[in-house]
Amino acid sequence: MSSPDTPSICVYCGSREGADPAFAAAADALGRGLAAAGWRLVYGAGDVGLMGRVARAAQSAGGATMGVIPTHLLDMEVGKRDLDSFVVTETMHERKKVMIMNAHAVVMLPGGAGSLDEFFEALTWRQLGLHAKPVVLVNVNGFWDPLVTLMDHVVEQGFADHSLMGFVQVVPDAEAAMAALRDRLELRQSDQE
Repeated sequence: MSSPDTPSICVYCGSREGADPAFAAAADALGRGLAAAGWRLVYGAGDVGLMGRVARAAQSAGGATMGVIPTHLLDMEVGKRDLDSFVVTETMHERKKVMIMNAHAVVMLPGGAGSLDEFFEALTWRQLGLHAKPVVLVNVNGFWDPLVTLMDHVVEQGFADHSLMGFVQVVPDAEAAMAALRDRLELRQSDQE
């Protein structure tokens, strides 16, 4: 069980495993890394796809876990009820809010439309100053290259300030994500002291 001072990392990722085995390997590595660091995983509470992999990896390495799932996805995403904390919400919006409010940082592994929805809400809230949490994009084998290109395009076309790109740290793998989180969380800690 984690204490209130334990860093909690919100992980967005797919409810499927995707086409590249490197995606599953990254989810496993991130789950193990969070546990090894003594950090709590906060995620969508599914036991399928990359979601299930990151949670099982964290649990098998002795890590703390918190899952948040809306009632209408309990069956579809196979709600993982053996977590340290299992929260059932009424809506998707409430799920996203509970996840980010219970985390010190956000990480996005490969995923689909749901992961993008979560990522852009976290990024937009960061842009609006509603939170100052680090946002890390794990670009496994270039999976998120089109997203990075799109965000650059949005900035180039004048729909966002150049500061937008400074709110997201793009890394190639789970190990680099862990290093980025350590750096960013230590910076935040020293800013608060």
